[in-house]
Amino acid sequence: MNGFNLSFSACGFLGIYHLGAASALLKHGQKMLSAVRLFAGASAGSLVAAVLLTAPDKIKESKDFIYQFSEDVRKQTFGAFTPRYDFMNYLREGIETILPTKAHDAAQNRLYVSVTNTKSRENCLISSFASREELVRVLLASCFVPVYAGFNAVEYKGKKWFDGGFSNSLPILPAGRTVTVSPFSGLHDICPNDKKYVDMYFKIANQDILISPANCQRLSHALFPPSRAKMESVFQDGFEDAVNFLCSENLYE
Repeated sequence: MNGFNLSFSACGFLGIYHLGAASALLKHGQKMLSAVRLFAGASAGSLVAAVLLTAPDKIKESKDFIYQFSEDVRKQTFGAFTPRYDFMNYLREGIETILPTKAHDAAQNRLYVSVTNTKSRENCLISSFASREELVRVLLASCFVPVYAGFNAVEYKGKKWFDGGFSNSLPILPAGRTVTVSPFSGLHDICPNDKKYVDMYFKIANQDILISPANCQRLSHALFPPSRAKMESVFQDGFEDAVNFLCSENLYE
C-alpha cells in the first residue's frame, strides 16, 4: 500500500472502538501504519489519532482512562449533564497524563483536528501546534459538546471553538486515499457491518451512517456510556473490524 491517510470519526465514548481498531493496527498492521502520511480525527476520534501518532505505546493506558472516565460519568445522577460535573477538566487531566512532552512536535503538520467555530459554525482542520498546550487546547475544543460538556467553548488563538463532529465528523484529507474508521455502521473502511438491515444511509457532518436499530443504540452510547462489559465488547469489535480490513487489503501481519 502506498502512502495514505488515516481518519477517526467523532463518536464520544464509543472512542473505545477506535482504540480497539488502533490496537489491531499496531499488532497486525505495522506495514500499513508505516505508510500513513497524515492522521485526522474529530472529537474522540482526534484523541485516538493523536495517541496513535504521538504515543502508540499509550493505547492501553488510553483504554484504561476511557473505562475510568465512563464509570465516573455513569455514577453521576444525570451523567455528564449533572450540574457542577466538570467533564472538560476530567478529560484534560487524561490528555495531560497520556500525551508525551513533545507531542506537538510529532503532531506538527501530520495531525489534522476537526473543530467548529462558535460564530460562523464553519469547520476548520487545525494541523499546526506551537506548543503542547496548543495541541491540548485544540483536542479539547474538538471534544467540546455545548451544554453536555459545559457552557464555555474552548478558546484558541483568540477565537472560540467547539466539537468538530458538528461540522465535519470524519475528515477526508484532500491528497491521497483516506482510510476511515467509525464505530457506526456505514460507508467506512473500518466499521461494524449491520448488513441484515435495509441498505439506506443518512449523512451526519460528513459521515454516511446506515439506518439501523444498532446504530441508534450506538448514538445513545456515544453520550451515555454503557456498562464496562459492553464497552469491552465494543473495543473487541473495533479490533476485529480492523483485522478484517487488513485481511481484505492483504496487509495483515
